[in-house]
Amino acid sequence: MSIAIPFPSVQPAGYEWFGDEPEFDPARHLALETPNEIVMLADLGYDEAEIATKATSVACSSPFRVLSDEGAEIMLSVGRRLLEFARRAGDRIERMTRGGCYRSRWLRDLCISPELSDHMAGIYGVDVAPHAMPLHLGHVNYEPTKLSEAVDKWHHDTLPLDFVMMVTNPAQLNGGQFEWFHGTKHEMALMREQGKPMPMDRVMAPDFPGPGYAIALHGDMVIHRGAPLETLGERITMVNGYVAMDSKSDEQSRSRDLIMVDDHQALYTEWAKFAAWRAQSRLATLIDELPFGTNPAQVIAELEASVADVQRAIADMLAGEVPPEHYE
Repeated sequence: MSIAIPFPSVQPAGYEWFGDEPEFDPARHLALETPNEIVMLADLGYDEAEIATKATSVACSSPFRVLSDEGAEIMLSVGRRLLEFARRAGDRIERMTRGGCYRSRWLRDLCISPELSDHMAGIYGVDVAPHAMPLHLGHVNYEPTKLSEAVDKWHHDTLPLDFVMMVTNPAQLNGGQFEWFHGTKHEMALMREQGKPMPMDRVMAPDFPGPGYAIALHGDMVIHRGAPLETLGERITMVNGYVAMDSKSDEQSRSRDLIMVDDHQALYTEWAKFAAWRAQSRLATLIDELPFGTNPAQVIAELEASVADVQRAIADMLAGEVPPEHYE
C-alpha cells in the first residue's frame, strides 16, 4: 500500500475517540469483490488531451462489494453514531458528517486499510493512497429531514478519486437512488447555462445489492447525485477519498469549497500539508530528472509547475469561502 501522508497521530481540538468500538479486522469486516464493469472517461465524451492530464482514465465502476455482513452492521452503527455531528453543506446537502475518522477508530482503520487501498488501485489502474486530507476519509451523508430537500444535488466532487458506499439497505428506500450522468461536466455546465433539463435517458442508476456495496468514481469528472426520496426513510452513504501517487497529474481538487463546510481546526492544516506533499513530490522529480542544457524558459516553467499547488492553495485561502458547487 502506498501512503501520501500518514494519518495524524494527534486529533484536532474538539475531537474525541468513541470509547466502545470493535477493532477493525480486515479478515472479518472486508469482503472485497471486483466490479463487473468499468466505464472510462472516453466513454463519457472526454477527449484524449484532457484525459491525459488526469489521475486515471477510469470514470466509474459498477457496484462491488466492500464489507462483509458483520462489517456492514458495524458501519451502520458508526454512521448512526456520527449523525450527532452532522452539519449542512451550503444549499447542496442538508446533513453530512466529516472528520469521522478523528472520532471512530474503526472507520479510520477501514478507510486507510492497505487491503482496501490496494483493491481501489486495481480498479483505478493507477497507484493510489488514502487521501492526504483526512477530512476526505469516511465522509458520511444522511437523508434530509423533509422531502422538499434534495438528498444531494447534481455535482462533481471536490476531490479526484473516491467511492460511494451504501451504508443503509437501498432496497428498503422509496426513491433516493444513486445516479450518475453519462456525459461530461462541460456538457452539464452548458445545459445549466442554457436552462435545459437533465436528459433522463442519460442518467444511470446502478443497482446496489445491499449495504456495504460501493461504486468507484472519478469524482471530479463524473456528475452524480442522490436522487430525491419519495418517502422519508433512513438513507446513509459513506464516501472515501483517494489520491494518485503520480503527482504529475492535475491536482483536481476544489478545497476552497470546503472553507464554509469543514472545521477550520482541521481543514487549513490538512490543506497545507496536501499542497506541500504535492509540491515536494514534483520538486523531487525535478531534482532527479532535469537535465543539463535545459532552456531557461523551460526551467522556469518546470519550477512554476512544481509549486503551483502551493501557490493555488495560498490564493484560495486568502480569497476565502465560496458556496459548494452544484448544478441545480
